[in-house]
Parts: sequence; C-alpha cells; structure tokens
Amino acid sequence: MLKMLAATTNKNKVREFQEILEDLKDKIEIITLDAIPNFPEIVEDGTTFEENAMKKARESSAFADMVAMADDSGLVVEALGGAPGIHSARYAGEGATDSDRIAKLLKAMEGVTDRRAKFVCAAAIAYRGEEVRIFVGEIKGTIALTPSGSNGFGYDPVFIPEGFEKSFAELTDEEKNAISHRGRAMRAVAGFLREEFEKMDDFEFV
Repeated sequence: MLKMLAATTNKNKVREFQEILEDLKDKIEIITLDAIPNFPEIVEDGTTFEENAMKKARESSAFADMVAMADDSGLVVEALGGAPGIHSARYAGEGATDSDRIAKLLKAMEGVTDRRAKFVCAAAIAYRGEEVRIFVGEIKGTIALTPSGSNGFGYDPVFIPEGFEKSFAELTDEEKNAISHRGRAMRAVAGFLREEFEKMDDFEFV
C-alpha cells in the first residue's frame, strides 16, 4: 500500500482529500502531518498556485521521505484584479478567521456589479524532493452579497458556483466535491495514481 503524506495543516482539506480518494483507500493510506515529528514550516513564497503547491510537495516529501501531496488554492475575483488569489488564506492578516476574510472581501466588493470569480486549486505530487506531477482544477462562479450556509470552509459561504443558486456552504459535501476546484484537481490526481497502479503491482515510488 502506498503511504502518501497530505502536506497541509488544514483538517478540512484533509477530509476532502480522503473523501475524493475514497475509492483508492485499499491502495493508498493518507498520512497527516501530525504523524511526522518536528515537521518544519514551509514558506509559501511562490507567485502562482502551482509554484506554491510544488514547493510544499517537494519539501514535504524530502523531509518525510515519502510521497507527498500538497495543494495551493484560493479565490480569484475579477473586479479585484485577481485578489485575494494566492494570498486568500492571509487576506485579512495572520490569525484572521474565515469570517474576517469574508468580511474584508465583501467590504472590497461594496457597490461592485461585476461579481465574477473563480476558485483555483493546484495539486502537486512529489517524492524525495523531486517533482512528479501537478494538476489544476477551477470552478467559475460569482460572489454573493451576503454569506449563506454553514457547510464548507473559507470563502464557501459567499461563492455561488456557476449553474447553481446556492453557495458552496449550502451544498452537501458530495455536491461540492463533484464540482469544486479541489474535487477536479484531486480527481485528476486519482486518475494519475490509478494509471500508475495499473502499470505495475505496486506504485513505483514504494
């Protein structure tokens, strides 16, 4: 069985990873960072989602000496010139809550009629510090005037995906995973892993 490190401290992301990779649970064991003693902080200083994802995956896999999967994701708002973008998690400053970030976003969007936005997720796999593959998923939508829903996390309460009248936070986990940026990126990851498993009796990195 392949042991793969989920290189994130975000428990919500780990849960989504596990749900999306559920059909590979007999082949992949997802290891979380709390199982790796003295895991170092990785500075996300890339200029794109892809750069940050690959850096986290490379450094995590090198430190843990195992396959590592990392993602960098965020909200890109057309009227804000792409903000908050790669700074989505730090948009309202260090220690800010999801509510703080949403409040800042809605304040910046006051009076704005063009509310187009998209969520982007870059998911990367690396082994022993080497790049393996990167996959990108996107979902277009709009920014709501007010938050709604209690499911999900991050900016989910104010993001209405294209083709829906509900926010991400009003959808079930299954509904969200079926269309989300992370769901799309992770299904591409799962497809890559399935192909590797089909080529050999076990994953080539084990």
